[in-house]
Amino acid sequence: MKKLSLFAISWPIFIELSLHMLMGNADTFMLSQYSDDAVAAVGVSNQILSVMIVMFGFIATGTSVLIAQFLGAKQEKEASHIAVVSIISNLIIGLIIGIVLLFFSQSLLQLIGVSPSILSEATIYLQIVGLSLLAQSGIMTIGATLRSYRFTKDVMYVTIGMNILNVIGNYLFIFGPFGIPVLGVQGVALSTALSRTIGIIVMLLVLYKRVNGKLPFSNVFKRFPAFELKKILKIGIPSAGEHLSFNGSQLVITSFIVLLGTEALTTRVYAQNIGMFVLLFSIAIGQGTQIIIGHQIGAKQLEEAYKRCITSLQIAIGLAAFVGFVIFLCSEPILRIFTDNTDIVKTGGLLLLLTVLVEPGRAFNAVVINSLRAAGDVNFPVLIGIISMWGVSVPIAYLLGIHLGYGLIGIWIAFIIDEWLRGILMLWRWRQGKWREMAFVHNQKSHVS
Repeated sequence: MKKLSLFAISWPIFIELSLHMLMGNADTFMLSQYSDDAVAAVGVSNQILSVMIVMFGFIATGTSVLIAQFLGAKQEKEASHIAVVSIISNLIIGLIIGIVLLFFSQSLLQLIGVSPSILSEATIYLQIVGLSLLAQSGIMTIGATLRSYRFTKDVMYVTIGMNILNVIGNYLFIFGPFGIPVLGVQGVALSTALSRTIGIIVMLLVLYKRVNGKLPFSNVFKRFPAFELKKILKIGIPSAGEHLSFNGSQLVITSFIVLLGTEALTTRVYAQNIGMFVLLFSIAIGQGTQIIIGHQIGAKQLEEAYKRCITSLQIAIGLAAFVGFVIFLCSEPILRIFTDNTDIVKTGGLLLLLTVLVEPGRAFNAVVINSLRAAGDVNFPVLIGIISMWGVSVPIAYLLGIHLGYGLIGIWIAFIIDEWLRGILMLWRWRQGKWREMAFVHNQKSHVS
């Protein structure tokens, strides 16, 4: 097996993630020229969409880990069965969630206390983009499959195309050239949905070209794939629990920010979108590390897997600290791209300063949790995540941000405490080595099956 390079695997993932982020930032930037209320409407709707995406994200997570492990063990038939079951299952889940959002978007927004001034626009956005989750579910699963087969560049190229289409659509519907009606939030939603629809069509074509000969789609209709689903869910459900816990806690914290007013909500959207660029380095390294360690676990190279995680973590922490500090130094001109509101620029700058402390903590979680997951140690991160997010992040965010009146600054301090606490505990778990026993059990069962 050709030696896996972290850089070779991670840089296309980084570009792909960056483009996904730029798609969101393009929406935010273009809408900021339309109105700050529109930015707030899209921001709060995307918070709900993040929770919904977790519902089919767990299938993609299980897919990525299992395919990497099976390919590392040279069990290509088992890997192909996992891929087929994952893609079909996720399309079904995406369709169901899209239908739910079509009918219950307004109720969900009212549940978290969205202001009547932005409720109508937020509802329209959530309904339209919610329906496109069918396409998004397919893109996520096919992307996870292609990445595990190491076709990371293909996924990157499709993402580039989707972003170009999204930006063009935003421009047409927000600024209305050539007599096209100005649709604002509704136009951004339509642009997002259209780019995703075209994206999944292209993804299917790429899948057909790259690995279709190895993917037995016809077999899934001959019998219920209980064995494959069990293996996917064993990894995916705990991973989904962690992501669902995080997004759920963020949704509760968003309801706290709603109490601070629309301006605070808008500031949070700007600061979070800019700060997300720092996190992308850690996420890309974490996902690349997961693929490599998955292959190494399948090939029974446990010591190499251990060293890979530690080295990746050191790289991620260093990059997160450096890039975070550079963005803070440039925070004012960056924020003024989005808004002329002096209060938003001032508070946003302080939040980006705190981001320099948040992101190295997130690097721990992005790299080590993915490493634990690749080795089959999936329950510990969920347990610690739930305890820390709901026992530390949420109550401290309310205490500092609302009760003591520190606002967004207090909420960001809660993020720092939560991320570093979880990160240090994850590193302790990796060094403890419990995952070695779990990896051994997986190899034994894979050999039997």
